[in-house]
Amino acid sequence: MAIFLTKESKVIVQGMTGSEGQKHTKRMLASGTNIVGGVNPRKAGQTVDFDGTEVPVFGGVKEAIEATGADVTVIFVPEKFTKSAVIEAIDAEIPLAVVITEGIAVHDSAAFWAYAGKKGNKTRIVGPNCPGLITPGQSNAGIIPADITKPGRIGLVSKSGTLTYQMMYELRDIGFSSCVGIGGDPIIGTTHIDALEAFEADPETDLIVMIGEIGGDAEERAADFVKANVTKPVVGYVAGFTAPEGKTMGHAGAIVSGSSGTAQAKKEALEAAGVKVGKTPSETARLAREILGG
Repeated sequence: MAIFLTKESKVIVQGMTGSEGQKHTKRMLASGTNIVGGVNPRKAGQTVDFDGTEVPVFGGVKEAIEATGADVTVIFVPEKFTKSAVIEAIDAEIPLAVVITEGIAVHDSAAFWAYAGKKGNKTRIVGPNCPGLITPGQSNAGIIPADITKPGRIGLVSKSGTLTYQMMYELRDIGFSSCVGIGGDPIIGTTHIDALEAFEADPETDLIVMIGEIGGDAEERAADFVKANVTKPVVGYVAGFTAPEGKTMGHAGAIVSGSSGTAQAKKEALEAAGVKVGKTPSETARLAREILGG
């Protein structure tokens, strides 16, 4: 069992023939991901050789699904073309679209997010500006390093890519059921709450680690959800305790307005919901260990 991504997932890569697409397709294949095709209208009918594995290139997402039965797409398309790539995936009704691309205009993200809803939310969007998701030992859709952890019983959801990797490494001896990098843009598809709900329902997940950051109110809303709906232990970390007041930090969504959106405010909201919150990633990992008896 895993959330969103399993060893049975059949993955295509939009933008597979570009430099980033090729590099990460090779890494995903090496980690055991079942990549069944790529999409590039200008190179349809060709194949790409990845260390002896020939991956066909299709002209569109719908064509790729019809030929391969793909149910996941990973999108490595330049930001000015990303909106049309995501809309194409939604029109093809692929169940999961993982949008790695960063620097997408907020208006474009809002447009494809709204379009997915208009079409009945048949396509789950993860991202944009995210590292993707991994179910260790089964499948890896995105850019998360596959060799820094092992299968286990911790579920991880994070706004930050690098903090995702750090937490996976810190708790590598315990291991993870699934790790989901949701991205830090102001408008994203899958949220903390979506992942918390899925981990709560997953019998293979015993504890949830949630990583947030300053700006917005996503963590406060997640705290409300935990309080009302989550029975499993949750450990949290909020990046940005040392961020200078009034300064925009890192991700486009990490903007503090007045007293709302600060790391301290988020920490207090999470703790009020029964979430143990670390002041550093290492302290957060230690809290998780204590709960699991490790």
